[in-house]
Amino acid sequence: MTDLGEPVHLTTKAEVLALDVVGIGFPLVDVLALAEDELLGELDLVKGSMTLIDHARAERIYAAMGPGTEVSGGSAANTMAGIAALGGTAGFIGRIADDELGRIFTHDIRSTGVVFEPVMLADDGEDTIETTTTGRCHVLSTADAERTMATFLGAGSLLTPAHVDPAFVARGQLCYLEGYQWDLEPAKAAMRKAIAAAHDAGGIVALTLSDSFCVERHQADWLQLAEGDLDVIFANEDEIMALFSSDTFEHALDAVEETGVLAAITTGPAGAIVVTPNGRITVPAVEAQRIETTGAGDLFASGFCYGLTHGFDPESAARLGNLCAAEIISHMGARPVADLAELAAEAGLL
Repeated sequence: MTDLGEPVHLTTKAEVLALDVVGIGFPLVDVLALAEDELLGELDLVKGSMTLIDHARAERIYAAMGPGTEVSGGSAANTMAGIAALGGTAGFIGRIADDELGRIFTHDIRSTGVVFEPVMLADDGEDTIETTTTGRCHVLSTADAERTMATFLGAGSLLTPAHVDPAFVARGQLCYLEGYQWDLEPAKAAMRKAIAAAHDAGGIVALTLSDSFCVERHQADWLQLAEGDLDVIFANEDEIMALFSSDTFEHALDAVEETGVLAAITTGPAGAIVVTPNGRITVPAVEAQRIETTGAGDLFASGFCYGLTHGFDPESAARLGNLCAAEIISHMGARPVADLAELAAEAGLL
């Protein structure tokens, strides 16, 4: 692991590599709609969580949703789009199908400036709708701005180690892994391959824990990764407590400090806490109208990763992350609509 308690200076590496960050995750198109708490109960969805669903259930949920908006999403993809919006360079790895949603996703992520060469389904012998359709995520937002997600992975579930090009991963200073991918054995192997490729090239590796239920499923694996494979962990309060089986947030922070991993932990309206080898840093949130929280953690990671790969100290990286998160929660959708680079420049962060 790299000591990230001080500013990260990777300028020599940046001179020979074309990308700041390479992300691996599920390519999804988000379907966003407002919903009442009662509808969540009717659909058997746990408020505030992400649930994996099959195609048949996806169709039932979609039919029950009110008027919606379709925008390209996916956790790691959102983060890469945010990095590009800040003026950074990013690449993305993920599988899509040759269908309308796949074309929408490809167009949208490329339009942000992210390098994406679609890993299309071809000659895999897969002919079911479960795997020959691009994934989508149904995002139901309640009046308290909480979002509940039901995700049909589709073609994204077919990522394997064969689809991870070590040379592409090595182009990035930082390799960013989406925790949701760990639910699938082939994708887990693909991410392990990416970790090795990043470290072999002298890069650093970050994992976003994604969801507290996801953490509970993979706690043992991720604690093991924290012992040497990870340089950065992204989490919220619930996720970091789940990772260390802590009964209080304070105990979880103590446990993070013992690992020596740099952890960027979002704390909702309070902002974020960064745990470094040199201690903790509390970074207040940027004031914003809270409309909908989908993508807030993803865009916080955009700012933080941009900062790490541009010589920022952890506190400054977190301030940029908070600014990006504030932009996202001020509107529907998980991709920025304002000019992030301009906002950051006005705030004196770029």
